[in-house]
Amino acid sequence: MMASSPPWMPRDGGSDDKRHAPATLRNRDAIAAVLAEWLPATGTVLEVASGSGEHVVHFAAAFPTLGWQPSDPDPAGLVSIAAWCADAGLANIAPPLALDASVSGWPIDCADAILCINMVHISPWDASLGLLAGAARLLRTGAPLILYGPYVELNVPTADSNIAFDASLRARDPAWGLRNIDGVKAAAADAGLTFMERRAMPANNLMLLFRRT
Repeated sequence: MMASSPPWMPRDGGSDDKRHAPATLRNRDAIAAVLAEWLPATGTVLEVASGSGEHVVHFAAAFPTLGWQPSDPDPAGLVSIAAWCADAGLANIAPPLALDASVSGWPIDCADAILCINMVHISPWDASLGLLAGAARLLRTGAPLILYGPYVELNVPTADSNIAFDASLRARDPAWGLRNIDGVKAAAADAGLTFMERRAMPANNLMLLFRRT
């Protein structure tokens, strides 16, 4: 795999409404290429943990036949998402929702696909369990849950950059850190989601495809 650039870390906020995640510019086209294979042609895509909002703007432009619903639990993140979406002026992006994946009461009842980028490792494990349970509630049979980010895999060497990233995450919050892909698969199966595909991505990341059973 290609060498990793410094990974994105959540920032503590700033004076500007529009946040910027440098990794977005590096990974968005590679992610979009896989989304073109895995997303449905039409319907609503819920993005859980939209972060700055840069990804959802890029994907909404790339997939105009889909409706995009961004969300985030961070009030400053919601402001940033709204700012990026307002500047983009795209009709197929809904206003961002305040959504905490770790709780059962989500402010949306259904979706045709769920996308989650770089949340699983930058959140407590309860957030991932909540994401999987929420996907099982919202998605119809066969609909996709798509995850992107770095993971640890049995019998696959972990890149030095990911080892250092994991250490930096755990130093910031002991509840954070790279997850073992087998643990994610097992939790998904318990929630009623079937693992379908693992796709290697640039900079030692993976995209994982699950479908509602």
